[in-house]
Amino acid sequence: MLTLRGARRILVDRQTERDGDLVLDGPVVAASTEAPGEQLDVSGCVVTPGLINAHHHLLQTGFRTLPATRGVPMRDWLPAMAAAYAAAGIDASLTGATAAAGVAESLLSGVTTVADHQLNWPDPARSPHPVDDTVAIARSVADAAAELGARLVFVRGSARDAPEAAEASARAIAEHFLTPDAGGVRADGMLQLAVGPAGVHSDGEDTFRALGAVAREYGLRRRTQANEQVDTQIALERYGRRPLDLLEEWGWIAPDVTIAHLCDVTDAEIDRLAAAGVTATHAPGCDVPMGWGIAPVARMRDAGIRVGLGTSGGGSNDAGHLLADARLALQVSALVGEQLDARDVLEMATAGAAAGLGRPELGHLRTGAAADVCVWDVDTVADAGVADPVAGLLWTAPGRRPRHVIVAGRVVVRDYRLVQGDEREIVERLRTRVGR
Repeated sequence: MLTLRGARRILVDRQTERDGDLVLDGPVVAASTEAPGEQLDVSGCVVTPGLINAHHHLLQTGFRTLPATRGVPMRDWLPAMAAAYAAAGIDASLTGATAAAGVAESLLSGVTTVADHQLNWPDPARSPHPVDDTVAIARSVADAAAELGARLVFVRGSARDAPEAAEASARAIAEHFLTPDAGGVRADGMLQLAVGPAGVHSDGEDTFRALGAVAREYGLRRRTQANEQVDTQIALERYGRRPLDLLEEWGWIAPDVTIAHLCDVTDAEIDRLAAAGVTATHAPGCDVPMGWGIAPVARMRDAGIRVGLGTSGGGSNDAGHLLADARLALQVSALVGEQLDARDVLEMATAGAAAGLGRPELGHLRTGAAADVCVWDVDTVADAGVADPVAGLLWTAPGRRPRHVIVAGRVVVRDYRLVQGDEREIVERLRTRVGR
C-alpha cells in the first residue's frame, strides 16, 4: 500500500475532484482512504492521473534542432531527417539510447505512458537478418522503458517499407513480446504493441492492408498520421483524392484506428471520423512551430471524437514535455474555433489518450484504475495569485515538472529525480552514440 496524504486537490477524472488522501493498492487505485504502508506527504499539491503521450517518435530525441529542419516545408524536412538517421546508422544501440533519453524526459515531465511510433528501420538490403534487426530495435526501446519504469506502447510503423517486409517484421515483433491471447497488451499492462504506416504520403495501399492483417491476427490497435500539410498535397497529386478518402477505402477508418495531426480536415470529414468511431491525437507542439496547421480540436470533440494529446518527435517539436504542449493547445485553440478549457485539455492528455489506446484502466484515478499518478507542487512563486490550481497547471509555469511520479504503484520520480536511472548517464550514452 502507498498512501498520498493531504492533497490540496485530487483530479479523479474530468467530472470529479476532491481533496485529502489517495490510496494505491499495488498497481491499482484502492477504494479506501485509510491504509497501512508507505506514506507520501503531498500537502498542498495537486494530484492528477499520469499523463499519456499518445504520439511520440522517440528516435527523434537524438536529432533535435538539426540544421534545415526548422520552419521548412515537410517535403524538405522529411529528407533532412532521413539523411541524419542514415548518417547515424539506425540500429538497436541508437534506438536504445534515444528511447532512454526520451522516456526519461517523459517521466520527469509527468508522462507515465509513451506511445512510440517507430517509423525508421535499418536498410534490409544491408543486413543478413533484417527481421531480427527490427525485433532487436523493438526490444531496445522496450528495455529502455522497463528500466526506467514507464509504460510503453510500441508502434511498428512504416515509412516506405516494402509491404511484405513491414508485415514480417510486425508479426515477428508481436510473436516476440505477446502471448497469442494477449490482445496487444502484455499481462502486466506495461507494454502494448500497435502498428501503423506513417501516412498515405509515404506508404501505399498494400502496406496499410499488410499491417492491418497483422493487427487483426494479434489484436493490435492501428495508428497513423493524416491531413498535415504534405499529406494532403501528396494524396491529391498522387491519387487525386484526400487522405481520409484513401484511408477509408483501405480499411483504416474504424474504431481501432487513431489518427494523429488532422490539421486540415473539413466538417464533413470530422463527421465521418466521428461516425466511424475513429480516435484522434492532437500534436500542437509539432504542427504549430513547423507551420503545418492547427487541428480544430473543439469541433472534433463537439462531434464526438475522442481526442488525445501527443508531442510528436524531437525532430519537429524538440521537446517531449506533454504539459507544455497542453498549454500550447490552450493558447492556439481559439485560432481555429472555440477556446478550449484547461480541464478538457488535461482530459485529452489522460483519458482521451487512453481511449485511443483502448486502455480504459488508464487516464483516471477512480477505484480500480491503474495506479499511475503525478504529484504537482503548486506553492511556488509561479503559482502565486492562482485562483484555480488545476487550470494553473497548464496556464502558469511553462516547463513545470512534477515532484513525484508513480507508475503501476511504484514511485519512479521522487523529488524531481529519476528513481531507476541517472540523467547524466543517459545523456552521456546518447551523446556518445550520436556525437552530440
